[in-house]
Amino acid sequence: MQRFPLYIAGQFRDAAGGEWFETENPYTLEPWAQIARGGPADVDAAVAAARTAFESGWGRSKPAYRAGLLRALADRLEQAAGELAQIETRDNGKLIAETGGQARYLPSWYRYYAGLAENLEGRVIPIDKPDVTVYTRPEPLGVIAAITPWNSPLMLATWKLAPALAAGNTVVLKPSEFTSASSIALARIFDEVGFPPGVLNVVTGFGAEVGVPLVAHPKVAKVAFTGGESGGRGVYKAAAERLIPATLELGGKSPNIVFADADLDQAVKGVIAGIFAATGQTCLAGSRVLVEDSIHDAFVERLVAFAGRAKLGDPADLATQVGPVTTRPQYEKILSYIEIARAEGARCVLGGGPAPHPAGGKGLFVQPTIFADVTNDMRIAREEVFGPVMSVLRFGDQDEAIRIANDSDYGLAAGVWTQNLRRALEMSDALAAGTVWVNTYRAVSYLAPFGGYKASGIGRENGAEALAAYMFHPGSSYSSVSVPAAAGARGVPGAGRGRESG
Repeated sequence: MQRFPLYIAGQFRDAAGGEWFETENPYTLEPWAQIARGGPADVDAAVAAARTAFESGWGRSKPAYRAGLLRALADRLEQAAGELAQIETRDNGKLIAETGGQARYLPSWYRYYAGLAENLEGRVIPIDKPDVTVYTRPEPLGVIAAITPWNSPLMLATWKLAPALAAGNTVVLKPSEFTSASSIALARIFDEVGFPPGVLNVVTGFGAEVGVPLVAHPKVAKVAFTGGESGGRGVYKAAAERLIPATLELGGKSPNIVFADADLDQAVKGVIAGIFAATGQTCLAGSRVLVEDSIHDAFVERLVAFAGRAKLGDPADLATQVGPVTTRPQYEKILSYIEIARAEGARCVLGGGPAPHPAGGKGLFVQPTIFADVTNDMRIAREEVFGPVMSVLRFGDQDEAIRIANDSDYGLAAGVWTQNLRRALEMSDALAAGTVWVNTYRAVSYLAPFGGYKASGIGRENGAEALAAYMFHPGSSYSSVSVPAAAGARGVPGAGRGRESG
């Protein structure tokens, strides 16, 4: 089996405790790699390396230097996209069509933030004191703790790494214990490109042994976390205890809303792709499908016919449309929610249980499942299943669709299917969701901010907003210097970082 060690201070090393754990291929259920089992001592070493790298030069490096390395990384990632996709599919069971697309898209993030790094600017502020000059400059925060889940580890790590490094921070990355291999493969590419030791560190292991001490570490300046709601609450409490910022991208119960005037052929495809393409294992899955009364029955029939033809199988095969569930605990959770839905009175019109093993596979497959006659007070409509389970709800008019959609603890994303431009704009304004797609679904970009409302998280990733979240910057904490104009000076001894000085 392959071995994936830790990456600390520019070196690949065993964990301090010398332990390893196995990671399984979700399709075959056979171990294929060993992952170093890090612990608190490894966290200390990684944070120390990151802090040393930050203080010894990276935090004060010229933006053009950081941008050059990020662009070189993007070039190398393009060459390695196929290899990275294969590792991720083997590790988490996601379709190779999706992991391949994500891997080929990663370079765009690093190139985009390289460009933003070269355009970091402060301001000269004219104030009310005639003999005083004030200027500001953005500055990096320090060591960033980045924690990623098992469903899209490379993509979600990149959402954090690209802006954090562009701003001049250093990073300790902790991937999920279920899908750590691709993060170490990514670290190898960082190492090949020539990033200074300690700028990126990767510590693999379990949450209690790595994640908890990392978030609580006194030298961590910010936490960027993607994962479940309960984990996010724990991270946020720990960050609040230390008074450091945290970006949280958590779960969702996203509504996908179909009006009678929609292009129904496209809506069927978009609704199916919104929940089944990633086996439902995505935080933005359109798991609540709201359908206007006048087309409800016919639309459900079309959903069942279309989804019923989905091909389950080897995720490494481009012909496969639905892959296995990534972990056994998640598999059992999905099946339990199917039984909960039945007990609550929802009507199962497709699937509803484990799927037979496709040829050559032993993995944890769940049939694509559709429940009709769902009401918004049912648990299947309110709680995140994170699996291939769709709930279909009726609505009478636009106002009712908005009420049902917004009656949720979550607010990550929403979809609207209509050919009425006015309705599209009104729905986009009214829906309490961080992202609203119209006549499409699951489209994300490095250019556009992404994040949630309510229990779906705090802060935004991607876009220029993400870069600002990794800096002291004007309007938040920033450096400024005020000097008497007549003195001809350009600075004041003792002027502090991250505050105003006069």
